[in-house]
Amino acid sequence: MGDYGREVEFGYFLVPNVDDPLIETAKTADRLGLDLLGVQDHPYQKRYVDTWTLLSVIAAGTERIRVFPDVASLPLRQPAVLAKAAASLDLLSGGRVELGLGAGAFWDAIEAYGGPRRAPKDAIGALEEAVSVIRAVWSAGSNLRVDGVHYRLKGAKGGPAPAHPMEIWLGVGGPRALALTGRLADGWLPSSSWASPERLPELNARIDEAAVAAGRRPQEIRRLYNVNGTITDGSSEGFLHGPADQWADELTDLAVAYGMDTFVFWGEGDQEIQLRRFAEEVVPAVRERVALERGE
Repeated sequence: MGDYGREVEFGYFLVPNVDDPLIETAKTADRLGLDLLGVQDHPYQKRYVDTWTLLSVIAAGTERIRVFPDVASLPLRQPAVLAKAAASLDLLSGGRVELGLGAGAFWDAIEAYGGPRRAPKDAIGALEEAVSVIRAVWSAGSNLRVDGVHYRLKGAKGGPAPAHPMEIWLGVGGPRALALTGRLADGWLPSSSWASPERLPELNARIDEAAVAAGRRPQEIRRLYNVNGTITDGSSEGFLHGPADQWADELTDLAVAYGMDTFVFWGEGDQEIQLRRFAEEVVPAVRERVALERGE
């Protein structure tokens, strides 16, 4: 473990509250030069607009930022149709879409919306089948077949293919799911709220072991991190709660010592102020410090 040497990237985590200035916030993130914008996906939450609809409007109203669901609720997103939607938006946006996937959470709410209630083993099995289905649809081939327990393709026609090699990032934390990430996914997408820094070495090691066993290099797998906290003017109040200089030190350490390469900021407090401080004060400092640590 340690530094995988990947280029560091930075994003913003957008909560899709219907009463918030969602499009303006996304445009601000784009203008400020952030690389990514992620939107959480909870279709059963009455205060939220639909994630995929929002991502589409954001992609239409921005120029360079890449968008992704952080992460799509698979039990409520049929994977073949999700693959079609993602590839379509990638084409329409000029190759600015990636796909974050989750096995499911909040099962009472999912079931209330007509989705399946899955035990942990079944949820991971369904996630693995979904990755196969999505990649098959993206291949734009004909007579596509996936014979899964949860998802199937029966002689389907794929396409259109995405505009660029779209990545699949898994927001998972259990041993079987981490092994799945190492075998099949393009990235791992945990959150600091449940994957604290002290846990990262063990979790990354599970991904690495599975990757090597599958004939892959661990460096091939992106390590994203939803970082939840507040940038302040005062003294430190703990991890991810303190001044910009503290944030720069902590994110640099997460990159060069813990292997995380992409930081998606989920700020608490005034969103415009937090977003600007992250993009203008934290991001440049982290880029500079990571380069110095790497001797670049």
